[in-house]
Amino acid sequence: MNPEDIVVLPELKAYIDPLTPEEHDALERSILAEGCRDALVLWGNILVDGHNRFGICHKHGLPFQTVQNTRFQNMEDVHLWMIDQHLGRRSVSEFQRGVLALRKREIIAERRAAAAAAVVAAKAEAAQAPEQAPWEGDTDPVVAQALASVPKVPEDALDTREALARAARLTAAQVKAIETIHQNAAPEVVAAVKSGELSLNAAAVVATLPVDEQKSAAAGGAQELKQAAKRVRDGKKKPKADVAATEADGTAGPESTAAPDTAKLQQRVAELQAENERLRQQVKALQDLLAEQG
Repeated sequence: MNPEDIVVLPELKAYIDPLTPEEHDALERSILAEGCRDALVLWGNILVDGHNRFGICHKHGLPFQTVQNTRFQNMEDVHLWMIDQHLGRRSVSEFQRGVLALRKREIIAERRAAAAAAVVAAKAEAAQAPEQAPWEGDTDPVVAQALASVPKVPEDALDTREALARAARLTAAQVKAIETIHQNAAPEVVAAVKSGELSLNAAAVVATLPVDEQKSAAAGGAQELKQAAKRVRDGKKKPKADVAATEADGTAGPESTAAPDTAKLQQRVAELQAENERLRQQVKALQDLLAEQG
C-alpha cells in the first residue's frame, strides 16, 4: 500500500504510551540496518499496529509490508486487539498494563450490558408476536439472533481485581494502586508515574489528596511528590502515636482510640460497596444471558 494512503488516527496512536527517545533511536537504528521486518497491521486503510515503524520508514523512504486484520467489526474490536497485543509485550510498563486491563474491563462490561439488553428486548418483542412452533436445539433462535446483533462479548470478564492482575501480569496490590491513580490522580501525577519519577505506591498515596494539592506537589518536581506521599503516610500513622501517648498519660478513653480504625473501616466499606455494586450489575447481566440461553 502507498504510504500516503495509510490513515493514522490520533486516538490509536495515543492509545499506548510513546517510546522514550532512547527506545525510538534504537528502533530507528535497527530498521535502518535491517529493514522493517514486521508487517504493519491495517484495518482497511487505518493503521492499527506499527505506528513507530511506519513513521521511521516514511521518514527515510524505506519499504514495509502490511497485513489486513479482517476480524475487526468496529473500533472497539480494534481497541481490544491492541490491548491484548500490548498486555503481552515486555516493553509496556506496569502502570500502562494496568490501565489497559482496566480499559478492557470497561469495554467488556459495556458489551455485556448491551447483550443483556438486546436479549431482553428481543424476548419482549417475541412475546407479543403470534405463537410459533417450539424451537429445536440448545439455543433459542430469538436469543441467538439478539446476540448476533450486538458486538461479541469476550470470555475473560476481568470481574475481580485478581483477574485484572493476571491479565496485566501484576499483583492485586499493584492493580489497586493503579485503579486509585487512574480514577483520582491529577494528570501531572500520572505523568510522573509514566516517566518513572514516582512509584505506583507513592502515586496512589498522592492521589488521595485534593487535585489542587496534587498539582502543587507536582509543580515542585519528583522530590516534592515523594515528600507529599510521605506526609500523607505520616499523617495516617500520627493518630496512632498520639493515641499511644495519651493512653500513657491516662487522658484518653476508648472512644479516642477507636477513631482512626473507624475511619479506615468506613473507607474500606465504601470501596467494597462500590466494587460489589459493579460486580452485581455484571453478574446480573450475565445471569440474564445464561437464563435466556438455557
